[in-house]
Amino acid sequence: MDNSRRSFLKNTALASAALTIPSYGFTILKKPALHEQIIGHGDFKYRVHKEWGNLNPNSTPIKNCHEMVLDSKGRLIMVTDETKNNIIIYDKSGKAIKTWGHEFKSGHGLTLFKEGDQDVLWITDPGGRVVKTTVDGKILMELPTPHQLGVYTEKMRYKPTETAIAANGDIYVADGYGSDWILQFNADGEYIRKFGGKGFNDDQLSNAHGVAIDNRDPNNITLLCTSRTHNSFKRYTLDGKYLSTLFLPGAYVCRPVIDDENIYSGVCWSRLKYMERTPDSGFVTILDKNDKVVSNPGGTAPRYKKGKLQMMVQDTPLFNHCHDVCVDEDKNLYVCQWNANKSYPIKLERI
Repeated sequence: MDNSRRSFLKNTALASAALTIPSYGFTILKKPALHEQIIGHGDFKYRVHKEWGNLNPNSTPIKNCHEMVLDSKGRLIMVTDETKNNIIIYDKSGKAIKTWGHEFKSGHGLTLFKEGDQDVLWITDPGGRVVKTTVDGKILMELPTPHQLGVYTEKMRYKPTETAIAANGDIYVADGYGSDWILQFNADGEYIRKFGGKGFNDDQLSNAHGVAIDNRDPNNITLLCTSRTHNSFKRYTLDGKYLSTLFLPGAYVCRPVIDDENIYSGVCWSRLKYMERTPDSGFVTILDKNDKVVSNPGGTAPRYKKGKLQMMVQDTPLFNHCHDVCVDEDKNLYVCQWNANKSYPIKLERI
């Protein structure tokens, strides 16, 4: 979207907001004035709206804002590990429309998939649950655990963190806090296979935190899996054959988020001290259609030397631990954080 259209839409939205401000029964904190901080690089620069998603913690508390998706109605749906409201649904202005969910003590992964004309959600809880729901919270399906299926031994841990759904309905579950396998099921929840697994070979994973369908090339649809300890995304075929590694030195990336021709990801930690991951060192990283890093909002500018990406670390102390990025139609970003003093999501307005 060009800058003139983006400005037109923004001005129209501001004018509309001035005419009517709906009430949803939530206690709304006063929104701050426009923030002047700009972060990012090249064509991917953003104005920071740090308090965009702030709500009253007494009525709508959060612990960790884990992941967020955009539904077909333009609403921003976020999963948290606060059982008073596991799901918080925002409008674009940062107001809460609705909350639901009390049973996901470790609510972590959130994936939206369209079945016909209906949006459905897949919620992942590292306590061992992978659940399909409507956007209003009705449970439609729950996947069996690998122990129930007999594909894990009793000693193997199962702590699922993320799902990705293929066009045919196949479900890929990342056991990112457990044994690092990617478990594949069909649309009816029947087990197909597992691949990956913990290790340091090219086809193995270490902290398989996220997974996504990369459909940017419709003739070559693949699966991107996070290998966070390896500072990388690993690419597989949809039937689990390893293809390649996308190395992102210094960046402990979370799930890959595909939007148009770009990949976005929250970086939970970077290597600021002694070459080890450092607390409160997160940023966002953005890759182009050729899988080249083009911007690191909150991080150092991407540098390539003889075709190899150089170390990336936090540059601006804005974020603690970026856990997910949601992209809206205007290419604004909404950043969810883990272990960030119970902070609500931050909006980055594309400029």
